[in-house]
Amino acid sequence: MTTPTIALDDPRAPDVRALLTRHLELMHAQSDPEDVHALDVDALTAPHLTFVSARDGSEGTLLGVGALAEIAPGHGEIKSMHTAEAARRRGVAGSLLAHLVGLAVDRGYARVSLETGSDDHFAAARALYARAGFVECPPFASYAPSDASTFMTLDLAAGR
Repeated sequence: MTTPTIALDDPRAPDVRALLTRHLELMHAQSDPEDVHALDVDALTAPHLTFVSARDGSEGTLLGVGALAEIAPGHGEIKSMHTAEAARRRGVAGSLLAHLVGLAVDRGYARVSLETGSDDHFAAARALYARAGFVECPPFASYAPSDASTFMTLDLAAGR
């Protein structure tokens, strides 16, 4: 697979909305309602959030999405990472994650964190984040401790 084109996108675009709907359905099928922290389309348009998509460069086919939210000065959060089923295991999620971490570095963030599930459904996501240097951490921002969540962070200041 060639490297996808990653750029700002509109979560309200029809193909993006369909992928985000699938993402939310999957999260609700795999987690109790109080443990679903994925954002819906409206929330992904908030001004403190940068939403991007990965697309096939030749056809423009949507491959995946992700977002970076500023949750405090110098602290970003990776949100709503999702790869289309047909594009999985092709490096799309890694490319999206690298892009979002790059945005955090460009913005001067000292840290970028995320929440993902702790059960087997989320093992591939946790492995992806660990390969990128994220380590487990306590809950951050407004998250409460939960056996259903794994919290991870990446210290960006250490590389400066």
